[in-house]
Amino acid sequence: MAGIVGLATALELAQTGRDEKNARLRAMRDRLMAELTARVPGMEVSGHPTERLPGLASFTLEDISSDSLLLALDLEGIAASSGSACSSGEITPSHVLKAMGLSHRRSIGALRLSLGDDNVSEDVEYAVEVIPRVIERLRQYAPAS
Repeated sequence: MAGIVGLATALELAQTGRDEKNARLRAMRDRLMAELTARVPGMEVSGHPTERLPGLASFTLEDISSDSLLLALDLEGIAASSGSACSSGEITPSHVLKAMGLSHRRSIGALRLSLGDDNVSEDVEYAVEVIPRVIERLRQYAPAS
């Protein structure tokens, strides 16, 4: 009985403020998507532009290796992933991105940014300043082969 009551309480707490939280995440996600695609030539949003999880921004780049990009972003303090969540940890391009019709060349340059409860607008500001600079540097010194 205690477990049932505990589960019900946990579900109630999870629902409290959900709409406000999702609106906040959507606003940050939309800013990331708009700013990064405007600032980075050739960067495209992958997936549907609006019918997506509130805190998920996913992009592709044709001339960047995700491995190099993720390492460079990590050095700048930005946690990111490549490909789809169900391909996390794999070294081959995401089968999900390929199924979406993306070319091999574009799918190897995937970037996925996730936002959550701990993120604030300053995190987005930092990301939209740093990510374009990192991509420009990679394109100049370490282009994908």
